[in-house]
Amino acid sequence: MTVTQERVRRPQHVRTAGSRPDEDRRGALRRAVGRNLTAYGFLCGALICFALFSWYPMVREVILSFQENNFVDPGKWVGFDNFRTVIEDPAFRSAWLNTAIFSGLALVIGYAVPFVLAVVLNELKHAVGYLRFVVYLPVMLPPAVAVLLFKWFYDPGAGLFNQVLGSVGIPPLAWLDSTSTALVSLVLVSTWMNLGTGTLIYLAALQSIPGDLYESAELDGAGLFRRVLHVTIPQTKLILLVMLLLQVVATMQVFIEPYLLTGGGPENATVTVAYLMYQYAFNFGDFGGGSALGLMLMIVLLVFSTIYLRVSREAER
Repeated sequence: MTVTQERVRRPQHVRTAGSRPDEDRRGALRRAVGRNLTAYGFLCGALICFALFSWYPMVREVILSFQENNFVDPGKWVGFDNFRTVIEDPAFRSAWLNTAIFSGLALVIGYAVPFVLAVVLNELKHAVGYLRFVVYLPVMLPPAVAVLLFKWFYDPGAGLFNQVLGSVGIPPLAWLDSTSTALVSLVLVSTWMNLGTGTLIYLAALQSIPGDLYESAELDGAGLFRRVLHVTIPQTKLILLVMLLLQVVATMQVFIEPYLLTGGGPENATVTVAYLMYQYAFNFGDFGGGSALGLMLMIVLLVFSTIYLRVSREAER
């Protein structure tokens, strides 16, 4: 073998050896992509759904809130006129006040009742599966069906609730026709409809608590109330905080109950922000005003969620 041939072969050998790491990396990348191709497919589907049904409507709402648009003629930019229009509406203040009161009552009733019910179910030893099914049954009903069922319950004549009151000598109540009871009646409907979901979430959290903690508390002479106060609540603090945030966000967007039961009455006593949005968009044909209300609600919920999460993090530290 000549010196020239050796010089020619040596660079070729170096190039071949140097290319192997690159080929190995590309091969590893192809294998990794092949293994995760199904996951990427599901992820793309989820991103497309979010983009079409969540992100695009939010962007579209922001644009519409600054336009005069009836979806027939081209939209015309009007600046903050839509916001001035809805703020000057006499129902604007009532809608926000009713929404705030509804959220407060829902926190008092709808936030505490599922947790108490979950604690009771967690203490039971028999028929637990059946009771879980009974508790979750309202969630399986379509919301419209559940609301219309309560519309019969609240009927001032032959309604179930007034019949029960009459059987014990209490005069009937105008559940949905009185400004003093209409909003409370809607809260009861909402609580019953969503009771099962919260109860099962709390029950799952309770069952993840180590039994040793309860046994130690019982050895120290703690009763049920003290076990809940010193063991259950601290161990489920994260779930309670998350559920509180979700509860506020959900109740601030209440719509179906006033829409189907009261139509916002009596005397705007049950008009909520979401229902007023619907009225502007579909009853008055003012999609810009409805979008302006929606943008206000989104900003309020965003600010509340940001403050709440920051305070929760600081409290955990």
